[in-house]
Amino acid sequence: MQAVIVHGLDDARAALAAAAAAGRGVTLLSAPGAAGYAGVAWWRGLIALARAAVPDAGAEDVLDCDDLAGIAVEALHAGCPAIVFRGPHLQAGQLAALASVCGARLLASAPPALDLALPGARRRLAAWVAAG
Repeated sequence: MQAVIVHGLDDARAALAAAAAAGRGVTLLSAPGAAGYAGVAWWRGLIALARAAVPDAGAEDVLDCDDLAGIAVEALHAGCPAIVFRGPHLQAGQLAALASVCGARLLASAPPALDLALPGARRRLAAWVAAG
C-alpha cells in the first residue's frame, strides 16, 4: 500500500480518490511531526471527513508524532491506528506496549511516501497509488 503525505483535507480526499480509482488502498501519512503542531484531534477529524467524502477507498492512516512521547500517548488513546515515534528507545518500548494494548502499530520511521506539498506531486498521485 503506497503512502501519501497529506497536509489537509483536500490532499486526503485526493489521495483517497486516487486509491478508489486505482482499486487499491493507500496510507494517509501526516507530515513529519504534525501531531506536535496540528494536533491529534485535527488528524482524527481530517481522516474522518476524508473517509466520509470517499467511502469506497481503502485506507490506513499514520500520524507522525516525531519524538513527542506525550502526544504519542494521546494519539494512541484517541484511536490512531498507527503512529510514527522517533524518540528514545526506552520511551519507544513503552509506547510499543501501549500501542499493542490499543490495537495500534508503532513505527520507528515513516514509510516512503509521495509528499503532496512538493511541486508536481498531484500530477504524479494517480501513478504513485497505482504502483502500489
